[in-house]
Amino acid sequence: MTDAASPAPGNAVDVAVIGGGLIGLGIAWRCAQRGLAVTVFDPAPGSGASWTAAGMLAPVTELRYGEQSLFALNLLSAQRYPEFVEELQSAAGMDVGYRLTGSVVAAWDAADLASLRDLAVFAKSLGHPVEVLTGRELRRESPLLSPGLPGGIIAPDDHQVNNRKLHAALRAAFSAAGGRVVTERVTAVWSPRGRVAGVVLADGTVAPAGITVLAAGAWSRQVDGVPPELMPRVRPVKGQTLRLRLPSGEVLGRVVRGTVRGSPVYLVPREDGELVVGASSEETGFGLTPRAGAVYELLRDAQSLLPIVAEAHLEDVSTSLRPGSPDNAPMIGPSRIEGLVFATGHYRNGVLLTPVTADGVADLITNGTLPIELLPFRPDRFSTHPDTHRPAEVPA
Repeated sequence: MTDAASPAPGNAVDVAVIGGGLIGLGIAWRCAQRGLAVTVFDPAPGSGASWTAAGMLAPVTELRYGEQSLFALNLLSAQRYPEFVEELQSAAGMDVGYRLTGSVVAAWDAADLASLRDLAVFAKSLGHPVEVLTGRELRRESPLLSPGLPGGIIAPDDHQVNNRKLHAALRAAFSAAGGRVVTERVTAVWSPRGRVAGVVLADGTVAPAGITVLAAGAWSRQVDGVPPELMPRVRPVKGQTLRLRLPSGEVLGRVVRGTVRGSPVYLVPREDGELVVGASSEETGFGLTPRAGAVYELLRDAQSLLPIVAEAHLEDVSTSLRPGSPDNAPMIGPSRIEGLVFATGHYRNGVLLTPVTADGVADLITNGTLPIELLPFRPDRFSTHPDTHRPAEVPA
C-alpha cells in the first residue's frame, strides 16, 4: 500500500502532506529537496482534478475582471514554468509535455468579439499585451477553425503541459529525493496537545509529523480534527473533460478557447494527436458520475468552433471535482492552528499554480515566512474571528 515502508507511530517525519495531486506532490518534492523527511498520504494519488485537467497554462486567457491579484500570481507561476520543468524532467528522467503553443480565443459573434477586445485592453493595462485578430487572421493562426467566426484574440505566452505526465514526473522526482507516498486515506489531523502533530489514517494508525500540509483539493473539508470555522472554505465544483483523437494528419497547432452561445469551451492539442476538450462546470456536491448532457454539450460546442471534431474518435471521459473558493483564488499559508498549513482552493488554476505554490509552502516550512507574492492568498483572509492561534512552524 506504500511506495516504501509507512512511518511507524512515534517516529515523526518532518512533513506530512495530505493529498497526492499536483499541488501536494509539488510541495512534497520541494520540501524533500531541502532535506526534510516527507510523506504524502493519498489513497489514489493523481486520480482527481490532476488527472482530469487539460493542462492549460493560461494566465492571460484566464484573466477576469476583479481578479488582478490572482492574475499576477498566475503570471508569476507561468514565468517559473520553464525552469521548473527543466529541473523536474532532469530529476524524474521523463518528459512532461510542456509546449509553447500559445492560445487563441475565438469569438462566436460580434458581441463576443467586442468583449474580447475589452479583455485585450484590460490585459494591456496590466502590462500584458494581447493581439486582437480579424476572422481571416484567426483562421491563419488556426486553419481548422470554423470559417464563419468573426475574429478573436491571441495570447502567445499562454502555453500548456501534459498534466498526467507532470504528475507522474513529480511522483518519480519526489521518490528519487527520498520521499514516501502512502496510499491510505487520512481521516483526521492528529492534535494531541492543541497543535497538529500528524495525521490519523482510516485504520486508526497515527502518523506523527512536525508539520502537516492540507492539500486535499475539493476534499479538504472532509478531513476531521479542525474546527469547521478554521477550515479552508473550499467547495467541490464538478468538471468533465473529453479526450479525442483527430483523424490522421489533422493537427491543431494552438490551444483554442471560445464561448459558444454563452458556454465556455477549450481545445488543447497534444503532440501525439490527442485533443483534450473541456470543461463542464456544475456545483452538485461530491458526485462523480459522468453526465451524458455535459458530454453532448462539450462535443457540440467544440464542433461549432472546430468542425473536424465531428470526425474525431472519443477515447476518454474524465470527471473530477475542482476545489472552488469564495473568490476563485487559492488558500495558501499557515492555518490558525499551530502545525497545520493549507494549500488548497486552486479551482481552475491548480496546474498553472503548482510551481509557485510548491516553492512558497516549502519556503514557509523551512524559513517560517510566507513569500510576499502569496500574502494576498492567506487562508485567514475570509476569517472574521480574532487570530488566537500561532502560525505553523517546523520544530527545531
